[in-house]
Amino acid sequence: MSSQGSPVKVYIRIRPTANFAHELIECLPDQQTLRVWSKKGKRNNHQSSRLFQLNGVLHNASQEDIYDGVAQSVVLGTFGGYNGTIICFGQTGAGKTYTMTGAAETYKQRGIIPRALQEIFQEVADRVDHTFSVHLSFLEIYNETIVDLLSSVKHGKGSHSGVLTVVEEPGGGVSVKGLSLHLVHNEEEALNLLFEGEMNKIIGEHALNKHSSRSHCIFTVHIESRSRTLSEAKYITSKLNLVDLAGSERLGKTGSEGQVQMEAMYINKSLSFLEQVILALADSRREHVPFRQCKLTHALKDSLGGNCNTVLVANIYGEGTQIEETLSTLRFATRMKCVKTKPLINEHVDPVLQVQRLEKEIQFLKEELSMCNKLSNRVSNEVLSETQVEEVRSQVQRYLSGSLVEIPIVSIAQIQEVFAQFKKVVLEQQTKLREQLCPRNARVEKAMNTTPFTVAEALESVCAVGKVESFGYGLGLAEPSRRHRREASPKPSKGRKDKQISRKEGALSQWPVENTTVEAAQPLNMSESDVTTQEPQRQDPEQQHRTDSPPPKAEAFEDFKAERGSEINRILKENKAVLLDRTSQLRTLTDVINVTKRDLDNITYELQLFRERRKSQGQFVSAEGEPVMEEAELSLLMQLKKLKNRYRQAYEDLRCTKTEVSYCQHLVNQCRTRLLTEFESWYNESFLLPDEVLSVLEAGPVRPGHIPVDKALALMEDDEEHGDAPCHKLQADSSSAVLFYNAYNRALQRRGSRQASQSPDSVRGSRSKIKLSSILSIIR
Repeated sequence: MSSQGSPVKVYIRIRPTANFAHELIECLPDQQTLRVWSKKGKRNNHQSSRLFQLNGVLHNASQEDIYDGVAQSVVLGTFGGYNGTIICFGQTGAGKTYTMTGAAETYKQRGIIPRALQEIFQEVADRVDHTFSVHLSFLEIYNETIVDLLSSVKHGKGSHSGVLTVVEEPGGGVSVKGLSLHLVHNEEEALNLLFEGEMNKIIGEHALNKHSSRSHCIFTVHIESRSRTLSEAKYITSKLNLVDLAGSERLGKTGSEGQVQMEAMYINKSLSFLEQVILALADSRREHVPFRQCKLTHALKDSLGGNCNTVLVANIYGEGTQIEETLSTLRFATRMKCVKTKPLINEHVDPVLQVQRLEKEIQFLKEELSMCNKLSNRVSNEVLSETQVEEVRSQVQRYLSGSLVEIPIVSIAQIQEVFAQFKKVVLEQQTKLREQLCPRNARVEKAMNTTPFTVAEALESVCAVGKVESFGYGLGLAEPSRRHRREASPKPSKGRKDKQISRKEGALSQWPVENTTVEAAQPLNMSESDVTTQEPQRQDPEQQHRTDSPPPKAEAFEDFKAERGSEINRILKENKAVLLDRTSQLRTLTDVINVTKRDLDNITYELQLFRERRKSQGQFVSAEGEPVMEEAELSLLMQLKKLKNRYRQAYEDLRCTKTEVSYCQHLVNQCRTRLLTEFESWYNESFLLPDEVLSVLEAGPVRPGHIPVDKALALMEDDEEHGDAPCHKLQADSSSAVLFYNAYNRALQRRGSRQASQSPDSVRGSRSKIKLSSILSIIR
């Protein structure tokens, strides 16, 4: 074995206990050395001490300290393309599962796996210059049998009902054939799969541990990263193995019998083979490493001696009664520290993108070569014909409209003509814009120079300006003009023409259309007495509005869709139209596929008849002795080939259309939800809430429609009523706690529904129960 590489990091975690044996176990001040005293023999009372030098001794450390000191660097290394493995090893009941998975009594007690998932998706969100795909797998090795713990979850890639086996990969690594891979998009989906696998684990009970894992579990996170900024075909992959080994057992202390005893024998046997592999890896003179002695060592071949950053957490007891098992675990940890791995960046090249890049480069070189040849022959003085000029103009128009990706370069004269066409397009746009702006300026000057002018003329001038600005040339005034016209003449609601729609609109927006028309006939320079007599008629519309009862929500909703929610309602209608069109296309493609399938079956049947008749009558041969096919059979074969191509194309179109239908349905649901949410907020603010609350809401940075105001007020009243009553609160420093408990609660619901549907005889015995481990203890 090569002596080069990165050594495995080893940490010791001591299980907290009230009976810590200070006279036998001593943690030295450097936090990396552990001194243990033990007797030399059974009859000799003399004690000898031994020092164990490791990477860290974790005594009375919290779950957060464990993750930060042990796992965080390995997890972050996966985003650089390095594989990582974290293994928990030790005696049964020493805290391996608690270290790896944690407990759900409080959010702070979650283990390495939930924290690693949180770290991964935070990094995915922060690294916006890369696109990531994350897949998960979860397996257990029970009595030398590999079991997929996520086989009950649908939509897994590569899953099947056969026997799972460990196979060698071409690059020297290993993988489990038939193990399902599940694509996850966020932390909550990953936690759902974690709890689903924990629910399917096999656990048992003995004297040292009431929730003893009876199998070795490997939770793997597969990460693929591609650059958004670089157009190269390279991408990197990595995988993170989080291994929770079953604990070694002494039958004299555990008191196991029957099935539990047989499981303990399998566990101890696999751990013994693991130690043999560690001894072989630590010896540089050994040429052969017995990875294939058991499923556990074969599955961990990459992690133990290959391309991986490996960390071992050895869990031990702090009590004197378990000192022999503690020494055995420490000796294993010391041997593991001598093992060296060779972590490398897993960089790959996408063959499809590589071929596309090379084809584009070849085409570019051909064009460059052609240009050089033409330059050497002085083709720069050539003049393009009218047909060639028209072709260049068509290419420029298609390029500007987006139907042409790029304009192929042929010669210098063609390049010059392309720039000339671009210049021509720009000049035409400037001329059109200048012609549209000239009438507007003349209209405004005429309106301003006329004295005295009326309101009707002013409105006419404004409308004329609005018409010019609504052509869409980016002048920035079209949208305010439309909003002004909508506020100046609102549509009266059904049954209440004179009621205001929203209290936030100004007094001008509440004048009826009829009043505006009458006032338009009067001069604008009215006397002060006229202003005074007309002012009380539109004074204090809020007071008038507060005396009326709120309108029905159905009528208010129609008004909202016509006014404030008109844009969202328009988008919703457009999305519905697109969804209806895609659904119609989906039905058409389905009919085409069904008809094509029937034709394929008929032709296949007819060809089968031809083959049977040929067998009974014999094969026709030519004069040269070669077999000859009948014309009818040849025609059927040609039809069969065409139908197969048509079927493949229709099936591919069907898959794409299904995806579009699903996406359109998502957009329709999203628009509908936003429309209803904003209407609820608008209705409460306009008709239900008191003025004091509205003044506070308008002054604060509250986003309309984000949280319904009535629900927010109800929550505030509930807090005032209960005061400091004890309740279960999530951690305020991270929204990950909400995802954690949501996934946990769903796992409990699935567990309850499965137990209700299973009969007592369907469980695997009274001792081996499939249930949640300590992480899924019920929160009350």
